[in-house]
Amino acid sequence: MTIAANLGYPRIGPRRELKTALEAFWAGRTGEADLQSTAAALRAGARALQQGSGISHVPSADFALYDHVLETACAFGLIPRGYGWGGEGPASLATLFALARGARGSEAARAAGIPGDAVPLEMTKWFDTNYHYMVPRLSAATRPRLVDNRWARALREGMQHGVRTRPVLLGPVSLLLLSKAEDGTRPLDLLPALLPAYADALRFLAEAGATWVQIDEPCLVTDLPAGAAEAYRTAFRALADAAPGLDLMLATYFEGLRDNLPLATSLPVAGLHVDLVRAPGQLAAVLEAWKRDRWLSLGLVDGRNVWRTDLRQALGQVQQAQQAGFARRLMVAPSCSLLHVPHSLAMETALDPALARRLAFANEKLKEVAALARAADEGEKAVASAFADSDRALAEARADARLHDPAVAAHLAGVTPAMERRASPYAQRAVTQQSRLNLPDLPVTAIGSWPQTAEVRTLRARLARGEIGQAAHDEAMRALIADSVRWQDEVGVDVPVHGEFERNDMVKHFAEQLAGYAFTKHGWVQSYGSRCVAPPIIWADVSRPAPMTVRWSAFAQSLTARPMKGMLTGPVTMLQWSFPRTDIARDVVCRQIALAIREEVADLEAAGIPIIQIDEPAFREGLPLRQADRADYLRWAVACFRLSASAVRDETQIHTHMCYSEFNDIIDSIAAMDADVISIETARSDMDLLEAFAAFDYPNAIGPGVWDIHAPRVPGAEEMVRLAQRAAQRIPRGRLWLNPDCGCKTRGWAEVKPAMENLVAAARRLRAEAV
Repeated sequence: MTIAANLGYPRIGPRRELKTALEAFWAGRTGEADLQSTAAALRAGARALQQGSGISHVPSADFALYDHVLETACAFGLIPRGYGWGGEGPASLATLFALARGARGSEAARAAGIPGDAVPLEMTKWFDTNYHYMVPRLSAATRPRLVDNRWARALREGMQHGVRTRPVLLGPVSLLLLSKAEDGTRPLDLLPALLPAYADALRFLAEAGATWVQIDEPCLVTDLPAGAAEAYRTAFRALADAAPGLDLMLATYFEGLRDNLPLATSLPVAGLHVDLVRAPGQLAAVLEAWKRDRWLSLGLVDGRNVWRTDLRQALGQVQQAQQAGFARRLMVAPSCSLLHVPHSLAMETALDPALARRLAFANEKLKEVAALARAADEGEKAVASAFADSDRALAEARADARLHDPAVAAHLAGVTPAMERRASPYAQRAVTQQSRLNLPDLPVTAIGSWPQTAEVRTLRARLARGEIGQAAHDEAMRALIADSVRWQDEVGVDVPVHGEFERNDMVKHFAEQLAGYAFTKHGWVQSYGSRCVAPPIIWADVSRPAPMTVRWSAFAQSLTARPMKGMLTGPVTMLQWSFPRTDIARDVVCRQIALAIREEVADLEAAGIPIIQIDEPAFREGLPLRQADRADYLRWAVACFRLSASAVRDETQIHTHMCYSEFNDIIDSIAAMDADVISIETARSDMDLLEAFAAFDYPNAIGPGVWDIHAPRVPGAEEMVRLAQRAAQRIPRGRLWLNPDCGCKTRGWAEVKPAMENLVAAARRLRAEAV
């Protein structure tokens, strides 16, 4: 018997209904009942669609209003003081969103007992994806207990609609390993206190009628820290004892189990899910190690990319498992939750038909799972049309001459080691650059974007609909840029930016001007909270037909005597934040992009732009999860950045920007990138993320963020002064810049203008104190 299962489904809605509902609620235009009604409708639609697609194990509690890690922590009472939670009962929405976004002292926040200076939890990447999770904050005072059984509630909700679902819990060990603890406490030290809360959750699920529960333990595919293996044994003994009649599915994904396979197969669970897309080579070892009286779930459909599954190849893996003795206890599923892909290909009517035939979004992937499960039991002929479509798509791709450009291949063949090096070392460049730029102590800049207001979005939409022409659009853009540059000059921003008003997205804007990319209309994926992105699709060789940013950067520079910063997205991020092709190696694709960016850098310099920022917020995101795999990635990722950045003279200053990441284990590679200035997000960590740069004695300049732009609050100058002083304790002041954490496109001018004024005031105060 083969069961079609799913591990998780996109939350945002096919037309981003959750985003709309959240932002209306945060703006005070709707109430909690409206938000919850939208959420319930999205969950009901997801259950019905999955069941209608042939999925037998439909997940529940995979939905979250903001983030599943945050809501898991709240359900178990892992809530720090100061967020309006009294210690009993479920956290209110005010508490949930204060943890996620901070609080601004609004009437609702005050009514919930949340101080106006409540800062949000730290946010970081979910393993090697572009999804961000909120990092639970623990301490010795944390008292875990089940205060909100969201899983039993989700199970009952499904049963009321005639669907018995499989609740999804983030497992206790991964939850703790993904958390941070204060006051010297180790997160795993809280495991004994946390396990009774998990046991309560499972008992209540059994009483509510659950038969299967999915326990996600993605940390099992990583290099485990000391004590984690014993923590897993302890945890799963307790979970198995909590509800003996409940079948537990241990779900792993994003990599292979490797040396953790003996540990995983020793745990007392009824089923094991393995990712055979990211780690197809683990199947033989899993089949040998896993017991035949337990269920095996094969993750055969890619939950992280948009290409169709080779059903014939996947069926071969199913048959391999059947022949190994799992014919009666087999599940077929996506490799991981479908959270990471868009909802449906059906709405993409503008895609090239030949390309569209090669794609599968979440809804199409569910049908692939169902087809594989049916073929496993009834034979390929039972789903002959699905296999024929798969075969045809693969054959068309192999025969498509458009995928390969001889000119791109020749360009790559001409790359030399010298093209990956600046002419002089940083210390020499820094003197030359300061002579040209004449910047003050602690120079102030922004990361790139200014608010993407309703006016900006409307202009872009009207151009797309043909309601205005390109000339009218460009005239409006020039006015917006001129206003922003004038304001920055008045405020005293030392290195202004043009604001990126003409850009829809930091990846898509460039991808639209490069050959080799394709785009969707509704291919939205959640990045965090209400923030959604529509990753472009790399389907062929990448090249740059024409300059992409020179016109706008040169115009902005003409408006000010201050050095204008040109803004580009780096090759690694262009790769990571796209759905990449899989017919050639990732490093080859990245080098193609790097050459295109290199051409743009050279053109910006020729146009008189003295500072060029090449953003690489996804640099660490691309890092393999296993230490043993990292050297090769870091080698080519660093080489690609240097290839993109090294075409300029010493006097041109190269910046880069990186988002929330842990840098300790890759700090030498970041130094090897040799950017003149790196800006990083540090405000939420209270500058703790700078420790890696201080311990390493990072040689180049750093701009630590002193304003967390992801939270809807305006920090005062005193707060920024304090953060800058903390930064100066770690990094020599002569190499410090001051800037926001990230671009400001998601904020409003009512927040941005006073915050930037406070930032400039903080810099001036610090300069005066140094005199």
